[in-house]
Amino acid sequence: MNISDLDHIKASKILGNGNASRNGGPKIAQIRSHVLQYELDEELGYSQQYYTKRTAHLIEVITEDGISGWGESFGGNNVALANKVIVERVIQPMILGMDVLDREVIWHKAYNLLRDHGQKGMPIQALSGIDIALWDLAGKYHNLPVYKLLGGAFRKEIPVYGYGMMLQQVPDLAERFAAESAAIVDAGFSAMKMKIGLGVKEDVKLVEAVRHSIGADIGLMVDANHAYTTREAIPLGREFERLGINWFEEPVAPEDHAGYRALCQALDINIAGGEAEFTSFGFRDLIAGHCVDILQPEVCALGGITEYLKVLALARAHFVPVVNHVWGSAVAVGTNLHLLAALPDFPGAAHPVQPMLEYDTTPNKFREELLQKPLNILEQVKNNGGKVALPTGPGLGVDPDPDFIKFYSVEL
Repeated sequence: MNISDLDHIKASKILGNGNASRNGGPKIAQIRSHVLQYELDEELGYSQQYYTKRTAHLIEVITEDGISGWGESFGGNNVALANKVIVERVIQPMILGMDVLDREVIWHKAYNLLRDHGQKGMPIQALSGIDIALWDLAGKYHNLPVYKLLGGAFRKEIPVYGYGMMLQQVPDLAERFAAESAAIVDAGFSAMKMKIGLGVKEDVKLVEAVRHSIGADIGLMVDANHAYTTREAIPLGREFERLGINWFEEPVAPEDHAGYRALCQALDINIAGGEAEFTSFGFRDLIAGHCVDILQPEVCALGGITEYLKVLALARAHFVPVVNHVWGSAVAVGTNLHLLAALPDFPGAAHPVQPMLEYDTTPNKFREELLQKPLNILEQVKNNGGKVALPTGPGLGVDPDPDFIKFYSVEL
């Protein structure tokens, strides 16, 4: 059962009317794993691969009362299909019948039973989607938006930066990037991020083309998806300093903490990373090792909202600014709006780094057409000075269209 706006009152009655039952919340009756996929009109890529299909992995946790909570697991194509098996056949039997409000208990039970087989990667991605869905259910139970459960909103509008300029195997990529970046500015974004990773000379050419196209006043970030060694990344970073780049994202392999430290010490440009890290245990070493200037946790991968809060506490304790990594469907976007609203300013600077929503501007039906009530991010960016409002309604405030899910679902 999916909850539309008209069903919210009914759902609040079923789930609790804002008052916790003496016996706790409803129990988990079923977990459904929906892998959605369709063919792209154009091949897109990043430094490690090119792909022709758009994929999203949605998690639906259903209570004994028939109420659905929604989450998302990070990972595309065959990764999503593998995660589907982990969700339904590995984690689901561990937690069926448990109270949906016992998020911390559920997380630790699942992680402790998984840790001998996967402390990082796909098992944690699968757990992330389940955990996010439990937070959605908690919001519906208490008849509150998730950001209220997180402690309240520090801001009611979130600045957005446009993420585009994916790699393509075309002869005129610099020209294409220049045109695409100009279109992102015209759409109302005041900052954007582009892919790199084709080689030092080619990357400099691409970034110069984009900077020339958008001018000096538009924020520009570059994402290498760990394409380089430290020795290659240092001179490349110096070129990016010359071009006024805001941050250099994932320059080296995520396991190369020594390389990250060397880059932070050698360059004035901000070094960003963290999207490929998992759980507070992994982030502990990344943060304590002074490996990044800007931390980019991916809530749909690192362990869900429950674990994200622990990562955030570590970052604050070490004075490391956080700008969430966001890649996925409208469920991931909605989840991050709540997290960014509840993210306090980091102390230690006259002008603290402000949270921004990363928004993929390339074509994506799972972002624009999935929800019964669309978020309309692009429309808001255009009409509201590059900012978007928080979702309304209990929980995450994002309810997927069941007919849409049925049409785009794929099976093993």
